[in-house]
Amino acid sequence: MATPTDWIYGTPTGLPSPPSRRGLSAGAIVLVVLLAFLSGAAGGYLVPRLVEGRPAMPAPAPTTAAPAAGGTLRVVYEESVIIQVVEKVQPSVVNINTLGFAQGFFGQLFPQRGAGSGVIVSPDGYILTNNHVIENATQIRVKLLDGTELEGRVVGTDPLSDLAVIKVDPRNRRLPAAELGDSSRLRVGQLAIAIGNPFGLGSTVTVGVISALNRQISDPTSGVRFDNMIQTDAAINPGNSGGALVNSAGQVIGINTAIIPQAQGIGFAIPSSVARTIMEQLIRTGTVQRPFLGVATQDITPEIAAQYGLPVSYGALVVEVVPNSGAEAAGIRPLDIIVQIDGRRIENGADLQAEILRRKVGDVVTVTVVRGGQRIQLRARLGQRPPR
Repeated sequence: MATPTDWIYGTPTGLPSPPSRRGLSAGAIVLVVLLAFLSGAAGGYLVPRLVEGRPAMPAPAPTTAAPAAGGTLRVVYEESVIIQVVEKVQPSVVNINTLGFAQGFFGQLFPQRGAGSGVIVSPDGYILTNNHVIENATQIRVKLLDGTELEGRVVGTDPLSDLAVIKVDPRNRRLPAAELGDSSRLRVGQLAIAIGNPFGLGSTVTVGVISALNRQISDPTSGVRFDNMIQTDAAINPGNSGGALVNSAGQVIGINTAIIPQAQGIGFAIPSSVARTIMEQLIRTGTVQRPFLGVATQDITPEIAAQYGLPVSYGALVVEVVPNSGAEAAGIRPLDIIVQIDGRRIENGADLQAEILRRKVGDVVTVTVVRGGQRIQLRARLGQRPPR
């Protein structure tokens, strides 16, 4: 049974925080969350992992460092890969410091400082980070790896995905932009390198693996559920939010977002494929339009299939069809089992949502459902997701 827990964001610095209505605006936010389908609590920051099918960056041959007392230090192949990735990506990860105001019980305002991380995604100064890092900030300062400090402004935010884009003026220089990888091809066990700025200590690197994929975590206070999260055991700490989770090819495969503070080595990242879609919309229009099929579903497992005599042991069982939605117009019914979208297998509800989110509002998709033991293909036009 899921239990509530603290979801830690950002790193508070400077002035102490008075009691406030909600978590800290600028990167140090404590939220109570439920870890869906997992017992325990969720919080903090996370790490992404390797991109399947993309060769790792070629590592230099093992080298021998300067002799040390008692023997010779050697850099082995695996270390060389990590070193090369860090040297490539670390300059693209920035420190974000914010100033905002929190309201006390009697309406008085208190200055609130916060800190987090961000990833440079274009040479002209666009930076991807978490929404909670810059939420309610009145001032944003971005510090590059070389110590340069720049003023930041908000381009757009998306609380539903906890992502935001800010912009800095690069001052007639090209900033070192990171490459976003394809997180849809990740596999459990791949190498994951987390780069961020924990506790205001400056740029920090930790290494782990992709522990699990398609995790779901929820914020009961807002009702927002985050699906398809990457779970990693790379060490993540407050201040890492908005930082990069990187694979061995030097590609960003996730944006560090949350940890379970009571546990060791359980962190979560927003997959890069999701982040890219949100980021592009925020840069283009400042807002996000989400495609919407119009169904509520229940996951099918082999146990459920056996218990109820279902014709398949996977898929998303439709329990509700939203009136006037694309699903209703296409003829999708309750108790249909969605097993494919445009020919791609759907294992569960998270798969279904991920496939829909890869499309645009207005796209037409082929939905394969199992109904009464028969497979039926239906064509559905995606609408725009209504506000919560």
